[in-house]
Amino acid sequence: MKYGNLVIEKKEFVVLKRLMNLSGYYKDDTLRKSVKKLASELETAIILDANDMHEDVIRLNTMVTIVSDSGWHKKFKLVMPTDSDIKNNKISILTPMGAAVMGYSEGDIVQWEFPVGEQKLTIEKVEQENEHINLNMAL
Repeated sequence: MKYGNLVIEKKEFVVLKRLMNLSGYYKDDTLRKSVKKLASELETAIILDANDMHEDVIRLNTMVTIVSDSGWHKKFKLVMPTDSDIKNNKISILTPMGAAVMGYSEGDIVQWEFPVGEQKLTIEKVEQENEHINLNMAL
């Protein structure tokens, strides 16, 4: 991991903690494991102010390109659960894929449990859209 631990923007950290507290009752085992793993990684995360965030770190509303060890490529935008739209490549932070990449940076390798089994992913590209979350949203 490039920065040693996950890197999370301070306001996004607060929103993630709230989302995870509200979503602790998933029936899907893989999703529950993903949220728990992200929660444990957040315990040691580096929390930064928005102005101090690295451009290559995956945040909410970031475009991410990943490649798996098995050879598939995927490009998607990491979004809040309410903005999730699989057909338009908008993946919720509360999916296994979203939880797997949050706070990682370009070039990092992530080992994560998915419904099809454990996968090793390389974060190939991170593109910031400077469209950050609205903290006045209702959870």
